[in-house]
Amino acid sequence: MARWGGLAVLPVMAAPAEYGVHLQARIQPLMTGVGPVEAAVALTAALGRMAADGALPDLIVSLGSCGSRTLEHAAVYQASSVRYRDMDASPLGFEKGVTPLSDLPALLPLPCPIPGVRCASLSTGGAVISGAAYDAIEAEMVDMETWALLRSAQSFGVPLIALRGVSDGRAELKALEDWTSTLHHVDQNLAVALDALIARLEADGLAALEISADHGLDPAHLLAPDSTA
Repeated sequence: MARWGGLAVLPVMAAPAEYGVHLQARIQPLMTGVGPVEAAVALTAALGRMAADGALPDLIVSLGSCGSRTLEHAAVYQASSVRYRDMDASPLGFEKGVTPLSDLPALLPLPCPIPGVRCASLSTGGAVISGAAYDAIEAEMVDMETWALLRSAQSFGVPLIALRGVSDGRAELKALEDWTSTLHHVDQNLAVALDALIARLEADGLAALEISADHGLDPAHLLAPDSTA
């Protein structure tokens, strides 16, 4: 864990390919693996061990790449909200994205504390989105981990910030290189955003994470029912 502004912060990433030299000079993240299942399992296991030791982080920062058909290529954005696009119980009468028999809405807000870093909405799912598949996506960005990471963090009462750099989306993906070819630019831009986040946390602490009322959801509702945080 890192310590920024007196806070214990756990950086989290999915894949070593996204962890370039600029981030390597700043953080040693928990690597979860790719996709919502791997992300949830790895983070929950890590937080469980930390909770047992009485050493939960004050904040989790998720960093990585994303796809977007509309946003600036290689630029970094703060995720202002996240949806779980794989959840669809609409045949049972539930809104698409709503987990049945839970109190969770389809969209969960996220804090955007970094001045000068643009915010965008995010959609998480287990499939790589490319080409015409974007037509079914409501959000501006797509990834494969953030919703799962957020739900894990919420179960321990720990806030989470998600920073995503756009690695693909302009053209249809046909090979692994179509994703990895931009990651060195994403790494550099994530490091710049991370420096700005560290400065904000050092100045304001956790108060920087306050979610504004225009998100339309009381942040208290985001904690798991058994959370004491």
